[in-house]
Amino acid sequence: MTIETLSSVTRMQEEVRALARERDAVILAHNYQVPEVQDVADYVGDSLGLSREAAATDASAIVFCGVHFMAETAAILSPEKTVLIPDLDAGCSLAASITADQLRAWKAENPGAVVVSYVNTTAEVKAESDYCCTSGNARAVIEAIPSDRQILFCPDMFLGLWLERVTGRKLTIWLGECHVHAGIRPADIERWQRDAPDAELLVHPECGCASQCMAFANGKTHILSTEGMVKFARSSPRERFLVATETGIIHRLNKEVPGKRFEAVSERAICKYMKMITLEKLRDSLCDWKHVVTVEPEVAERARGAIERMVAIA
Repeated sequence: MTIETLSSVTRMQEEVRALARERDAVILAHNYQVPEVQDVADYVGDSLGLSREAAATDASAIVFCGVHFMAETAAILSPEKTVLIPDLDAGCSLAASITADQLRAWKAENPGAVVVSYVNTTAEVKAESDYCCTSGNARAVIEAIPSDRQILFCPDMFLGLWLERVTGRKLTIWLGECHVHAGIRPADIERWQRDAPDAELLVHPECGCASQCMAFANGKTHILSTEGMVKFARSSPRERFLVATETGIIHRLNKEVPGKRFEAVSERAICKYMKMITLEKLRDSLCDWKHVVTVEPEVAERARGAIERMVAIA
């Protein structure tokens, strides 16, 4: 950035902060958001951390800088608050891979099964679920379910396959995927292992290569949520890390773990939906009080139990 651009960004960030104070709004941003939005947020984190912040905040309004299902989750957890998303088109390819009608049909084919839905789903799908989970607590959720119960896991097949390996449970898995994480392939990992043998490898369980990475068993490969990546990097004595997830996390890692080197395994791993929210759109959202995210009360009531179980399980 040029000095002029940096100055413009700084002024707009100050404007955003002032508007948030005036409107009694808290700004929540996902780890994959653009740097200037992360830097102005009150809290930056993964889906689980953001859900907990949404449930706990005393602010009158929540401005969610993420994708639509995240804002829906906040609206369900905090029905008395106004929830805004700066761009209504910020969707999710993974959430779009299963509908409530499809889940109801799947449940009918497997009567008595427990449904665990990844948080990357619509409110309507959550309403048909027994539990929600994030990558940060998915293992704990699966292990909390009695071993004699069949589990339907949706919609991410790679997270589901990884959960089978780490829990030893046989899951019935929906064949959905995140187009960004699915695009990180074993060849990307192999290239970095060859070119950077000294580095720790941090891999998100949504990645298409996550299960294969577990087989490396070299002591330097770690399957982690984005929040887990930040915590691991802070505590590790190593200086270099290869990161297999959406590239937005690199900004937070560089900011919160200074003095260490973080490199994206794949520079192609960019979510166009996460990048839709800009600083300008965030400012306009606070100025014009748009776009309000609501969930039908009946759907919200049914979804709330599954989400609250997710938030409660560490």
